Amino acid sequence: MKLFSSVNDVADVNALVKEALALKQDPFAHQKLGKNKTLALVFLNPSLRTRMSTQKAAINLGMNVMVLNIDKEGWALELRDGVIMDGTTVEHIREAAGVMGQYADIIGVRSFPGLRNREEDYSEMIFNKFVEFCKVPVVSLESATRHPLQSLADLITIEELKKTARPKVILTWAPHIKPLPQAVPNSFSEWMCKADVDFTIVQPKGYELCTDFTRGANISYDQDEALASADFIYVKNWSAYEPYGNILGKHEEWMLTNKKLEQTNNAKVMHCLPVRRNLELSDEILDGPSSIVVHEAGNRVWAAQAVLKQMLESL
Repeated sequence: MKLFSSVNDVADVNALVKEALALKQDPFAHQKLGKNKTLALVFLNPSLRTRMSTQKAAINLGMNVMVLNIDKEGWALELRDGVIMDGTTVEHIREAAGVMGQYADIIGVRSFPGLRNREEDYSEMIFNKFVEFCKVPVVSLESATRHPLQSLADLITIEELKKTARPKVILTWAPHIKPLPQAVPNSFSEWMCKADVDFTIVQPKGYELCTDFTRGANISYDQDEALASADFIYVKNWSAYEPYGNILGKHEEWMLTNKKLEQTNNAKVMHCLPVRRNLELSDEILDGPSSIVVHEAGNRVWAAQAVLKQMLESL
């Protein structure tokens, strides 16, 4: 594996999930694989789970880890080609990414969308320029349109905790006070459409995701109907794809509660975190037996470790 940016970069999804679960049972079995190898983690945006889980995964594999918050600690990057750099940017991404590739064997990059220009965001300009110019394997730590490490951890969690061979999985939109990217729901949809699950996306009208990510999913606008007999419920807010980045009403009634869970098959509730309590998800769910959000976050380590292991094996 030279690139991990989406489920499409994975040759065998089921095998990768099994490898992650095996690593969970024996985290230090492959430390020789990462000896004298360096992972550089480059963040253009805040991070908690992605940062810590990926560092831990690399350490479990015997790697050295460098972390750069480039938005705070690095030079302002220029992304455009052929421009006269007489403004606020100091270093071109061609040199910056190229230099990082001299220092690291694998690079992880995290960059959020601006939510102003859909064409620019969905072109994945920043992430793709790192891939082009660093000349080493690259793993997405979340990009403008996808969060594959999170989605892999989500699938690991479902595989680990499912009680039926083909569980019913629901992705439900949730309220929020500001527009959020579509990266997590896009990515979750892609992975679930490749998995052996009965998958439904439910959202208010106007919040439909780009169909490039939802082919194979059932689409619903009735939350109660969608939740009936659900085994897993993935709760997430996202802004509109069209008009891009907008909030189309508060829809406070979409927040998941214990009352809504009564119609499910004792469903487990998932969220990528961070979560705004009593806005996206109620206290009663997050503090109750249905929530598996912390367990899910724990599996971020094994998702990252499985990916890094395959990348190390390809060096």
